[in-house]
Amino acid sequence: MAAVVALSAGGCSSAAPAQAVTSSVHSLTIGQARSEYSSYVAAAAAAAKQGDQVHGLSIVADAQWSIVHAQYTALSTTGTPVTQYSYGTPTFYVPALAAFPQWFVVAVPVTTVTGAQRAAAVSTVMVFQRISPAAQWTVDGSAALDRPLPPIALASDGYATSVSPHDPSLLLPPDLVGATQAAVVDEGPSAPAAAAIASGPQTTGLYTTASALSHSYAAQDLTYEWLLEGAALPQFALRTADGGALVLYAMYLNTTIEHPGNVFGALIPIPAGFAPIITTPATQQGDHGVNANWTYEFAAVDPPSTAHGAKAQVVAGSGGPTYGHTY
Repeated sequence: MAAVVALSAGGCSSAAPAQAVTSSVHSLTIGQARSEYSSYVAAAAAAAKQGDQVHGLSIVADAQWSIVHAQYTALSTTGTPVTQYSYGTPTFYVPALAAFPQWFVVAVPVTTVTGAQRAAAVSTVMVFQRISPAAQWTVDGSAALDRPLPPIALASDGYATSVSPHDPSLLLPPDLVGATQAAVVDEGPSAPAAAAIASGPQTTGLYTTASALSHSYAAQDLTYEWLLEGAALPQFALRTADGGALVLYAMYLNTTIEHPGNVFGALIPIPAGFAPIITTPATQQGDHGVNANWTYEFAAVDPPSTAHGAKAQVVAGSGGPTYGHTY
């Protein structure tokens, strides 16, 4: 059975997110955001093409660092090229901030490029952050959209408004959105949390996938457990035009495959995609079990508390294998 995540803890981030600020003073301008975005696109492409792990990891942080680190690990262990991307026309959402940390959000079509092959473009949200004057800009997360973004509230000068993680005007305080999502992923549509969060690919969809895996492993006389839990990483929120918020946050999906009772048994092959990141010799299979964990970045639309019958919707999610261990 899936482990249960308490709404008061499971999806909460312990890191202090950027606070809501209303100010006519812009420590970060829209022009500067455009420049930093362009610099990142060029630097990331060059690092991926050259297999330059040092440079490639220096321009990402938090959830994005975990995912990109796994890609460079796969390059060093199996020669798998680091994923390269092509970007379309970006839309910038720059909150009016008077102090650090500085951050902004970009919505942009992203195409995965594999050799001469190009996948269909996917609408994606990306979060950029600079935590102090001495720090450089990094991408902290990106998530592929399942549906269009809602209109973001913009002032007459084009700047957005950041939202406090404890904002009481929303259906869910932003720092509880992840916990609510986690309860549905872990328990399914019958979870009490389903009254506050909508079904979709990143909620009931993840539960359905995990449940199917559990049944599949049970047929092999193995147990499969999963737990979506909060990450101690910054989250970000922008006010939407209807008074709600777009909330961006990271989560970990932790899974375990083992013999019932954690006893010795036949070797358990590790799931696809994890072999390149398990680098300890002679541990490509487990005779007790296998831990296979993902890092995800999500985006959710949190409605205003006055919206009758509304639910929060997780509208974007992307992730990848970031940790594997056999025992």
